[in-house]
Amino acid sequence: MQEKVEVSKFALPVDEEHKATELRLLSAAGPHMRAFHLAWLSLFTCYFSTFATPPLLPVLRRHLHLSPVDVAHAGVASVSGIIVARLAMGPACDLLGPRVASAALALLTAPAVYAASAVSSPTGFIVLRFVAGLSLANFVANQYWMSSMFAPGVVGRANGVSAGWANAGSGAAQFLMPLAYSCILRLSGSPSFSWRAAFLLPATLQVVGALAVLAFGQDLPDGNFVSFSRSQEKRSSRKPTSKEGFWVVVADGLGNYRGWILCLTYGYCYGVELAMENVVAQYFYGRFGLGVEAAGLVAACFGMANVVSRPAGGMISDAMGRRFGMRGRLWSLWVVQTVGGVLCVLLGRMSSLGASMAVMCCFAFFVQAASGLTYGVVPFVSKRSLGMISGMTGSGGALGGVVIQLLFFSGTKYSKETGISLMGIMVLVCTLPVSLIYFPQWGGMFCGPSTSEDDDPEEDYHLLK
Repeated sequence: MQEKVEVSKFALPVDEEHKATELRLLSAAGPHMRAFHLAWLSLFTCYFSTFATPPLLPVLRRHLHLSPVDVAHAGVASVSGIIVARLAMGPACDLLGPRVASAALALLTAPAVYAASAVSSPTGFIVLRFVAGLSLANFVANQYWMSSMFAPGVVGRANGVSAGWANAGSGAAQFLMPLAYSCILRLSGSPSFSWRAAFLLPATLQVVGALAVLAFGQDLPDGNFVSFSRSQEKRSSRKPTSKEGFWVVVADGLGNYRGWILCLTYGYCYGVELAMENVVAQYFYGRFGLGVEAAGLVAACFGMANVVSRPAGGMISDAMGRRFGMRGRLWSLWVVQTVGGVLCVLLGRMSSLGASMAVMCCFAFFVQAASGLTYGVVPFVSKRSLGMISGMTGSGGALGGVVIQLLFFSGTKYSKETGISLMGIMVLVCTLPVSLIYFPQWGGMFCGPSTSEDDDPEEDYHLLK
């Protein structure tokens, strides 16, 4: 009777850990769906802030005297800091909870976005892009929060939809920032004032999102991390990690080879997405002669595809998991990411605007769906070190973006179209290690589960439902 009373306090059906077993997108019921909407909206503002700059580069180049090298360095800077920041965000979520960790980072990086309104030199521009980009480490908190709120049977879908809707912030920035600039320019007549005033929009949205998370969010189905630390309730879905246990969590995560493989493969789906967000507007502006607003609108299609593509990846992962178990999740990840790599190669070889736009949209769907499929596997790697594995994978995405930017889009060695095709070849090669992932309980792409229950006894895995 007591159990029924406890379960009835939730608006959604839950499992024994009080994690929701359904995802109701049109609901804002607490704590599960409220956390869902706060998580994606807050991360949406971080993506919006980080990628508010690329669509205005044709204007910023003139006013800040940016050379092609400065632009390339700024692109690298915007994603390089995320490597360490995402790695640190995993343990931070294990210790503080995703609510406090994400809100703190968003509030600490928002001043850099405000400061973009006053920047006057190429060096200052690069530094501010670096600091603003750190906010994307909140992606780890987003995925951690979803994994803490939703049961294994729907966690892939929850992760995919939450991250996909949030990533659409980059596409919204590609469209809205040129629009804001144009509107202010018509009113003021000053190009310099207009682009500076436009940067107040993303900065303010980021602050509002962070404050909403603090005010209305909840870390776990049964409360926040702080309250659990004091009450030491046994029914918490994830217990806070003690100071001594911190290094155990870190060591377990770093010692899990599956996490490193996901780190690599995520670098060439999400990392590709980061690189494209920095160059896609310039690509259409320079190669096809589009204006600032038109290039921004075309580029927005790439980022806005996240609204459907990444959630589709999470849904495919859950559906294949229910039908074929872990083997289905891994095969679907490999197939989708490989198709994305082929389309990336083709995109760089298209010579007409219409064909480039069509291939770009298909490429965006598959490469972003692969990100959702990756995080459909992450929650099953290690329950004890979930934050660490999530952080490692997220950092791999940022590292992949940096490597791609440095290899193919820095300097004048490669044209944008050649760089895009070479990037596609890297995607094909770096997706192959997915075949090496193996779980003793569930098997891998080619092998069934082990008959021995003693394999890898130190790991505390989720049950696959």
